[in-house]
Amino acid sequence: MSNQGMLLAGCSAAVLLALAGAAHAADPDPSAAAPDAVDEIVVRARDKAGLIEKEPNNTVFGLDKPLIETPRSASFVSDLTLQRYGIETIDGLTAVSPGTYTASFYGVPGALNIRGTLAENYFRGFKRIENRGTYATPIGAADQIQIVRGPPTPIYGSGKVGGMLNFIPKSGKGEGGYLSEAAGEVTATYGSYNRKNATAQVGLPVNLGEVVGGVHVYGEVEDSHSYYRGVYPRRQTLQVSSDFDLGNGWSTAVGGMLYRSKGDVQTPGWNRLTQDLIDNGTYVTGRDTSLVDADGNGRLTPGEIGFYPYASAMYLAYYGFPDSDAKHTLDTGVGTTKLSPRTVYIASADFSKTETNTLYFDVAKELSPDSALKLQLFYDALENKRFVSYGYPAWFDSDVWEARLTWNFANEVFDGLVKAKSFVGASYRSFDGRRRESYNSGLIALDRRDIAFGATATDMIGSPFNPGDGVEWENDNRSEWTQAGLFFTTDIMVGDKLNLMLGGRYDDYDVTSHDTGFLSYTVAGEQKASKGKGTYTASATYKAPLGLMPYITYAKASALEMSQAGDIAPGLVADAGDAWLSGGDLAEAGVKFQWLQGTLVGSLAGYRQNRTQLTGITQTPTGTRAKGVELEVRWLASEHFSFTFSGNTQHTTVKGPDTSFQYVPVHTVGVTGANGFGGSYVVWSFASIRPGDYDYTLIPKSVLSLYGAYTSDAYAWGKVAATLGVTRVTKTSGTVPGAVVYPDYAVASGSVAYEYGPYTATLNVDNLFDRLYFTPVGDTYANLAALPSKGREWRVTLARKF
Repeated sequence: MSNQGMLLAGCSAAVLLALAGAAHAADPDPSAAAPDAVDEIVVRARDKAGLIEKEPNNTVFGLDKPLIETPRSASFVSDLTLQRYGIETIDGLTAVSPGTYTASFYGVPGALNIRGTLAENYFRGFKRIENRGTYATPIGAADQIQIVRGPPTPIYGSGKVGGMLNFIPKSGKGEGGYLSEAAGEVTATYGSYNRKNATAQVGLPVNLGEVVGGVHVYGEVEDSHSYYRGVYPRRQTLQVSSDFDLGNGWSTAVGGMLYRSKGDVQTPGWNRLTQDLIDNGTYVTGRDTSLVDADGNGRLTPGEIGFYPYASAMYLAYYGFPDSDAKHTLDTGVGTTKLSPRTVYIASADFSKTETNTLYFDVAKELSPDSALKLQLFYDALENKRFVSYGYPAWFDSDVWEARLTWNFANEVFDGLVKAKSFVGASYRSFDGRRRESYNSGLIALDRRDIAFGATATDMIGSPFNPGDGVEWENDNRSEWTQAGLFFTTDIMVGDKLNLMLGGRYDDYDVTSHDTGFLSYTVAGEQKASKGKGTYTASATYKAPLGLMPYITYAKASALEMSQAGDIAPGLVADAGDAWLSGGDLAEAGVKFQWLQGTLVGSLAGYRQNRTQLTGITQTPTGTRAKGVELEVRWLASEHFSFTFSGNTQHTTVKGPDTSFQYVPVHTVGVTGANGFGGSYVVWSFASIRPGDYDYTLIPKSVLSLYGAYTSDAYAWGKVAATLGVTRVTKTSGTVPGAVVYPDYAVASGSVAYEYGPYTATLNVDNLFDRLYFTPVGDTYANLAALPSKGREWRVTLARKF
């Protein structure tokens, strides 16, 4: 057995023993349990890694409610847990949240994949502009990351079944109230492959007579190289949060986050996929010299490739029989070589520049001890310009704003036997965006480049960012849409045992889209549509003996079918079946448990869901059906040791017929690599090779993660802390018949920290055993590319609190 396997087996045994011990140790008589105050002291004293929820939260349903009593599968991850577990991107959240394994979106961790489909990103409960892989979602400024599996609560607006990630920024509040004294921290990080990062944050209390509150400022800069040669992430984040009690029942919150990035360059990873490449690293070399860079500008322009714009020498349509072309044949340097996982598809011309601006404002009035009114305003803007040299330029420019008015109130009947906390409200959301892309002419050839040799002038495609290239924006979609909604949720407690939650909303949508691209292949002219649609959710929880809380929930959801810029394609707007507005549903049942004076908590859930996702570059909505089981356990074993377990099994099916446009590998069309890698092969409808339903094999059927953390007592010489964990992932594969299979793997990570007074030094090591594994690309090119894992990486962080 490998070192990783031994570690996983040992850790899994520890979890099973912990659960068994908890079952025997659980107090059979709830009335005999220790008082709440004692439980709170026990939990807080042991929680050295920030694993347990400190206070009720309103993320899942919009009403303050302990997560352990919430009838929905969800995971909350504190900033302390992120630090101790070494989680720096959202892809790392697999370690602490079941069902969140995410296929590569060209190496850029923009959105989580939850329960087999992409989730949506939120900021303080407001949906952000789409970010599938436009930029790496920053999490360093988070006070907490909240992952909810299922649709968003009605207060957050309509959204897709599957899940959401909610970012809670660091704020001017401390535990139990506003900041009481100034506090701050500076950090500096240096690591392998010239990793350089620095952060600074400060929290300041405010006390101006009746006005009390706090202000928090966070800044982060990164200028690094990467494990992958040619990728150099450079990012800057500035976040300001302020919270004030204005007196006489009034309160307010104001803040925002600015993010800039020039380094989130997209890379498919390895192209020219074969099983021998994945199993042994053997790469097919060779270049096609039939196309020539005649003008010497260092790239292929339309006149050098073929009859532009309606055909090119780059691709052939596949109609069920072998086909080849001289311009697809490799004729120079044909052979094989061993490929390093550090060598990926990249060129010096590739770039990605992103700017996001996110702002918020809240004002609330407490009308009575059980009633409050709140007005919230939110704004989010995104601009991204990017170029990928195999032929995918894009320019996104979008902004959205939302206003939300909510009235919270509480009441009770039958002498307090039935108690309810509720809210009603209204919201208005307005989007304005423009998406420019070029890919419709077929000037794309992912396999054409021999990445072992490096980029050449005959595998670099011209760009609209270079006016002299003659490449124009083939899609130029301007889209505006509004969403006006009414919503409610009520949380009903019957006696001390039964809890019912009911919620719903009704939204009226108005959509306008117009694509004026040079070769958009979509319906011409301005397209308009409007429609109203209702959604709802219903749940029940019962507080059973032995610390068990079984629950059941059902939800009907709807969501706009948005492209990468948050826009809606005109073809969907013009569709007679209202394809621009999709539906979905979720049925979930589970049990939550809390044992050992609240030091062992967890959740076991089973689900079945139906939803759609946009597939292919033609923006085709495709239905999916998913079912699975998830288990999450967090155990504060003692003052020094704590453990987490996160695991799931799932099966996602794509409902046929999948009529999306897809690129397919050479072996699918019966052509050898030497005769086909010089160009691309496409199918106009994926159903032509995958008729009916098919398994979505880009997501593993099972992912298990187990982590343990240790914190010593404080001594005169300081104290130490350590974390060790392992994640086990089952095999994945492409989606075409006979696709390349990516083997299962286990990867371990760890950290050691030393703290002395206000100083802390931390060493993190990722991929401890330098294991090579692969993550398939989760998009149109899923069958043409896979991202090799990063090898062993280390980083040292020095921090000073003040």
